[in-house]
Amino acid sequence: MNYFESTNATPQYAVRMAQTLGDVRQAQSLRYRVFVKELGADGPLIDHSAWLEKDDFDKHSEHLLLLDMARNDGDRVVGVYRLMDSESASIAGQFYSQREFDLEPLIKSGRTLLELGRSCLHADYRGGAGMMHLWQGLAKIVRDRQIDVLFGVASFHGTDLETLAPSLSLLHCDYLAPRDICVRSNIYEALDRGTVWDRVDAMKQVPALMKAYLRLGGFVGDGAYVDYEFNTTDVCVILDLARMNQNQAALYGIRNDLDV
Repeated sequence: MNYFESTNATPQYAVRMAQTLGDVRQAQSLRYRVFVKELGADGPLIDHSAWLEKDDFDKHSEHLLLLDMARNDGDRVVGVYRLMDSESASIAGQFYSQREFDLEPLIKSGRTLLELGRSCLHADYRGGAGMMHLWQGLAKIVRDRQIDVLFGVASFHGTDLETLAPSLSLLHCDYLAPRDICVRSNIYEALDRGTVWDRVDAMKQVPALMKAYLRLGGFVGDGAYVDYEFNTTDVCVILDLARMNQNQAALYGIRNDLDV
């Protein structure tokens, strides 16, 4: 079992790419803790005996890790992003998101794409500086690789569309992507649920990470995808650097004035 031991030490954050199979296993262990134990996900490739959440895309992806170097339990990975660029997606056969969304508008745009996936933080590190450090590491990758568009699946917990109707309707009303980058869910569930909703209450239901993307100027694709194995309702979030909110993006070290 790879649960973390509690610690009262002040975190000493470091961000780097996974370099070894051991690094990847620590990332998969954290993913198991968050997605399987906390959120009830399941799937054919999840290794319950080893407590690893994994799939076939892992071997084609890079893993950006947030580590707490103050931990003394040997398992220092407390945050992760799984990254896949177009070249890796070509080798894998597709982006992970293509299982759920038609990405043709993005792929045919000719712009430099980077898919963000399996993002999670250990529960003890949420609401603090951890996510900021992880985002700053991601910002360096964006700069170094001259990325134009970030995208990926973002999830609501649960599969009851009526419960999620106010939030989904809010996303459709206020954050639907421009036509040139608007993807569509493969098994289409409309975001606009035709329901009366209160803006404040609807936004409260939106997961924190999704709200962070929206504050940066992110958009959502057309339609939701219900993932019953993972016990989630998914939307595709798209961050076009040329359209980002620069006041917010500056907090993470991301700019849209790159030579891209």
